[in-house]
Amino acid sequence: MDQAVQKVIFKRDSFAKSRGRPALLIISCSACNEYIMSYQKDGPGPLLRCYLDRIHYPEALKARQYLEFEKQSAPKLECEHCGIVIGNPIVYEKENRPAYHMRPSFFIHKKMKALKK
Repeated sequence: MDQAVQKVIFKRDSFAKSRGRPALLIISCSACNEYIMSYQKDGPGPLLRCYLDRIHYPEALKARQYLEFEKQSAPKLECEHCGIVIGNPIVYEKENRPAYHMRPSFFIHKKMKALKK
């Protein structure tokens, strides 16, 4: 996980430009503290949705952005260690983007500090 965090290059597109400065979040299960993913959050505010195209690691989750996404059949975001559902698949209507609607009490996140050049 540490090597993946160090090599993250933020995605800079219209979504990031409209929301503000990106940050890398390390998301873990609140029940067992198991690592779930590294995620690029754009802008301030609480983490309500995780867009598939902002997942940086692990590769299995990152690859979901390239698969056909249907809300009814898409896999839920679960902790691989204890099986708790952390997010449910949605299509964010305003931007027509596949995402996970996050369940706030089921995950914890830590903001990673920017690496100095």
